[in-house]
Amino acid sequence: MTTTQAPTAPPPTGRAAVGALGLLALSAGALESVVAPTLPLLERELGLNPSGSALLGIVLLVTGALVTPLAGSFGDRYGGRTVLVRLMAVVTVGGTVSALAPNLPLLLLGQVLQGAMVGALPLSFVVVRAHLPAGRAKVAIGTVGGLFVGGGMAGMLAAGPVAESLSRHWMFALPTVAVAGSTLLVRRLMPADPPGRPRGTRTDWPGLLLLSGTLVTLVLALALAPEAGAHPVVLGALLVLLGALGTAWVAVERRAPDPMIDLRLLARPAIWRACVLTFVICLGTSTAVFLVPQLLDERGAAHGFGLGAAAIGLVLLPGAVAATVAGPLGGLGERRFGPRAVVAAGVVTMTLSLLFLAAAHSEIWQVAAGKTLVALANGLCVTALMTSTATAVAAGETGVATSLILVSRVLGYVVGAQLAGALLTAATPSGSTVAAESAYVTGFVLAGLLTLPALFLTRTPTKGVTP
Repeated sequence: MTTTQAPTAPPPTGRAAVGALGLLALSAGALESVVAPTLPLLERELGLNPSGSALLGIVLLVTGALVTPLAGSFGDRYGGRTVLVRLMAVVTVGGTVSALAPNLPLLLLGQVLQGAMVGALPLSFVVVRAHLPAGRAKVAIGTVGGLFVGGGMAGMLAAGPVAESLSRHWMFALPTVAVAGSTLLVRRLMPADPPGRPRGTRTDWPGLLLLSGTLVTLVLALALAPEAGAHPVVLGALLVLLGALGTAWVAVERRAPDPMIDLRLLARPAIWRACVLTFVICLGTSTAVFLVPQLLDERGAAHGFGLGAAAIGLVLLPGAVAATVAGPLGGLGERRFGPRAVVAAGVVTMTLSLLFLAAAHSEIWQVAAGKTLVALANGLCVTALMTSTATAVAAGETGVATSLILVSRVLGYVVGAQLAGALLTAATPSGSTVAAESAYVTGFVLAGLLTLPALFLTRTPTKGVTP
């Protein structure tokens, strides 16, 4: 008589293993963010205009938007820890290239490789869900997500002093060492999680190529927008190409047996609402992330503060604290009050903060306060949306579902940063390095007005995610 053995449960995950994941998220977040506060410095060293520096600031995110769906899918298929460790090896190589880069092309290459780190979050969620009960998993996911955001703010804080006291090369080298060390800890302490889907499932390479082309074309179109009058034909061709690539990508994904981004999952009302909310919230956040350091560095006669990179980092310190606290608070708030209340509070806070920055930015404390509230709102919203989505779908869909949220996050950052860069470029007179104050006001107001309508989408954003 043949007996069927029950599958062996994975070994319990201790606090040390979850702590290793948190340390990895903190290190990766720091490495992701070191460019933002040093953009004025990099502009001077590399001879970039604001649009060019915005492009440098988002190339990592573009790569992340491509890697994240694959990382989530592979994590669901082969096990999160295995894919996570391999992905972070690529990130370590990218950080090393950025640290050693003597010029812009190699720095861009390093940023492209570093973009793989964005896929670490859905993989972390796959691992957490495989080893923790639902209640603890929500808190752990909120903590890991919060540490990633907090690491980003810590990187923004430390990058300036490191770049000024040592060099821009060291601001990449130090967090890269931390990423490598924490990856080794995760490999040693975190038990391997069983694969959630059969290994024979094929990878959607056509979908990846079409999405790559779509995102690259979008970035190029946004970068060229400030000079539309000088290159109308090129911009028009890019827009036509963008529409064609986007349409082809949707058609391929709808027919693929195992799509890179499952549009059927995206068709669920709760999922697409969460994606739209994430996009809008991150658009507002990225506008502030780009404009605030530029405003603090600005040396205009009637506006700006003329601060160096180290001083800019100090002004951003309260935001680093707020972002670090917002992650765990978002996870706990989602667990107790539900995602609707947390996200609604975050959207209102984000909108009011951006409008406050538009109206009051003549004192450093005003800029610091506005940026801190933006960081808090972003952390609360994104963590609540990520946590509720990750724990509401079936276990085998965790990586793919959270990847959709992260891709929306990346797109929001890309559009917001390029919008802000385009406004500053257009408002900088020829032969001058000082952008008009009206560009900052317009950027903050636009971001606030674009964020406010998201309040109407906060109705049960993740209820009914599961079929």
